[in-house]
Amino acid sequence: MGRTSRKKRSTLANRAIIASAALILGGGGLAAVNVYASAGEGAAGSSHRNWQPVRQVSTIDCPEVVNEIPEVPGAARAEVDRELAAMDTQITDAYREFADRRDRMARDPELAQNAVLGPLKARRTASIDRIATAIGRRAERPEGLGSLAPCSLRADDEADEPTAGPPDGPTDRPTDDGSTGNGSEDGGGEGEGGDDQGQDAGQGGNGPEDSDFVDIRSVQPNVEKPARLRGASRGTFTAECGRNQNGKFNPDNVIAAPGVANGAHHMHDYVGNQATDAFSGDDDLAAGDTTCRNQGDRSTYYWPVLRLQNGAAESDAEADGGGKDQNTGEIRTPSQVTLKFVGSPTGKVRAMPRFLRIITGDAKAFTNGDANANASWSCTGFEDRQLKDKYPICPEGSQVVRSFAFQSCWDGQNTDSANHRTHVAFAQDDGRCPNGFRAIPQLVQRIVYDVPPGPGFAVDSFPEQLHKPVTDHGDFINVFDDKLMRKVVSCVNGGRKCR
Repeated sequence: MGRTSRKKRSTLANRAIIASAALILGGGGLAAVNVYASAGEGAAGSSHRNWQPVRQVSTIDCPEVVNEIPEVPGAARAEVDRELAAMDTQITDAYREFADRRDRMARDPELAQNAVLGPLKARRTASIDRIATAIGRRAERPEGLGSLAPCSLRADDEADEPTAGPPDGPTDRPTDDGSTGNGSEDGGGEGEGGDDQGQDAGQGGNGPEDSDFVDIRSVQPNVEKPARLRGASRGTFTAECGRNQNGKFNPDNVIAAPGVANGAHHMHDYVGNQATDAFSGDDDLAAGDTTCRNQGDRSTYYWPVLRLQNGAAESDAEADGGGKDQNTGEIRTPSQVTLKFVGSPTGKVRAMPRFLRIITGDAKAFTNGDANANASWSCTGFEDRQLKDKYPICPEGSQVVRSFAFQSCWDGQNTDSANHRTHVAFAQDDGRCPNGFRAIPQLVQRIVYDVPPGPGFAVDSFPEQLHKPVTDHGDFINVFDDKLMRKVVSCVNGGRKCR
């Protein structure tokens, strides 16, 4: 999917059991922090408005290369995946450099260009060239990928205030909607910027902020029950695999970055297959132990951990995926995890292939845009109100709920694809699969957390994604044995509720 297609906002309401949120984040939101050009000016929120403010640059925005490359030959896949993971690390390293001097770079675009954006472009150019070469050894070499090397700094402009400095500075790369790439839609904290972005900046100035939260009681009900036609597959199969009570965590991503340690730069919870890490192949997964009650299910289910911002130092405070990647705080074990496979609203489902890999949501939705965002947030007792781009503040006695509804259509051939998306799809608005795809049991995950009321928690993320809720995502590798998968299909198509 190219950058142009990111302008299109996907209709999420008919993708799953859960409906789309009423609030959609257009291109990502940043908390606005105004830095005034005059040393004599007061902090943001001052009544003195006659000085030209500088938008506080907040993060690094890079084009997503995986969405632009053509189909990758199988023999080149491993090399391409390694280079894509290396590019994620390059952005992470550049973001650390940026965060250390955020305040100065907000006022000095030349410093940002020389110290961060220029070196990052050079490293990305080299990786892109290696990707093109790897593909070119086995197929036609892709051209034009070099245009994806430059990155920009994104700044806050909720108030649409003017930017100080030259108009052709590095923050002016055009975005999908024709704006200047300084985009933000979230409100924010006060202060002079720099590493101290105000008292509500969370995670050591790396988010989330108070503006990323909303009281669930202020949200209007927005969930519509999906229509089901005659012949719909109405049954369910629930996999009971625990809550990760045993504490299996790692910052790998065996789907998007196989063979790369710390490929996610954030920590994941795992339930199901206990052999899962960056280096697990299909044979390893088939032989792995499982936390699932039915031992015929050795599938891998994983998602970013949720942390409390309570000042407690977790054991990974100095580790990759933890504090080294600016994910801090106490990891919260879910109070409940439900893994349910449901049917199609228009007909029968067929078995999903063993080792099918599915990623739902987008870990980089804050900078990529929300076209692939697909997680919902709510509170127990209020699940007729779903949020996409905000964390919920739940009232006393209510718990936080994360929901993921995975793609329910398969291309009938591939268990994975170069961008880890095109081999599966969501159903269309009418509930039917797109042409060339067939319906499979749809995984719907519901994860519940007991957290103190109010702001003070966040999911792990790539550092430059600032722990925004829109970046939430889930991953699944099907390792059901054939007998159990037949039971899943039979239960779903037969209208039964099985566990």
